[in-house]
Amino acid sequence: MKKTSKSISGTSFHGTTITTSYKKLCEVIGEPTYSHNSGDDKVNFEWVMETDSGEVFTIYDWKEYRPISGEETIEWHIGGFDSATTQKALLDLLKSIMN
Repeated sequence: MKKTSKSISGTSFHGTTITTSYKKLCEVIGEPTYSHNSGDDKVNFEWVMETDSGEVFTIYDWKEYRPISGEETIEWHIGGFDSATTQKALLDLLKSIMN
C-alpha cells in the first residue's frame, strides 16, 4: 500500500474500521494527506492511499469533534469504492501494524 494522488470522489464508508493510534498509523503509512487537528470538523486526519493493486481507499477519524493525541487509541474509518476494497485495505494495514 502507498499514498496516492488518485481521486477519492465517490468513496464512502462500508463499515470497515481499525482501532489504533494516530502515532501507529504515521509509523506504518506516514503523515496524513490532510491534517487539521482542531476538533472543529468531522475529520481531523485523513490518509489517501491505494492498495498494491491500485484500489483507492481512505483512512480517517470520524466525528471525534476534539483534538486527538498521538498516543490515543481510537476507531478509524476506512473508506473506499466498495466493501471488498476496504476489507483488503484493513488486512494490509493489520499486516503492516503487526510487523
